[in-house]
Amino acid sequence: MAGAVHNTQHEFWRPPAAVASTPVNRIEVCSGCGAEFMVNSHYCHVCGTARGRVALSSDPKWMRTLHILEFQNLKRVLGLSTASLIAFCIGLGCLLGALAVSMVYSVQNFGDFQAIQWWRMQWLLAAVAAFVAGILLKRPADH
Repeated sequence: MAGAVHNTQHEFWRPPAAVASTPVNRIEVCSGCGAEFMVNSHYCHVCGTARGRVALSSDPKWMRTLHILEFQNLKRVLGLSTASLIAFCIGLGCLLGALAVSMVYSVQNFGDFQAIQWWRMQWLLAAVAAFVAGILLKRPADH
């Protein structure tokens, strides 16, 4: 029995695996914000960038434009908080509403002209209110 145990050491011994010449860095960082990815995560926990997304240069130009128009990227590019960005989008919608009033309705008489101007003023006042709300909701920059 002692002989069987003695031979066991030689039977299961294997040479060590070849050591890589350069150390492997297993830590991945986000290309958007530079934060380290969490273990087994598919997206950055700070900015939401997809893991493994190296560069946008391989995408077509219209895809890069759509990527810029994503909500999180707009927040980062414009430097706005969520509430401020929502107010900004509402303000842009009100400006488009003011332009649409003049495109949709045509003037037949002086009463129509006054009504169209009244609607345009209401849309523009709503846009001003939304932009002011966006300014008031903006957080100060962290320095």
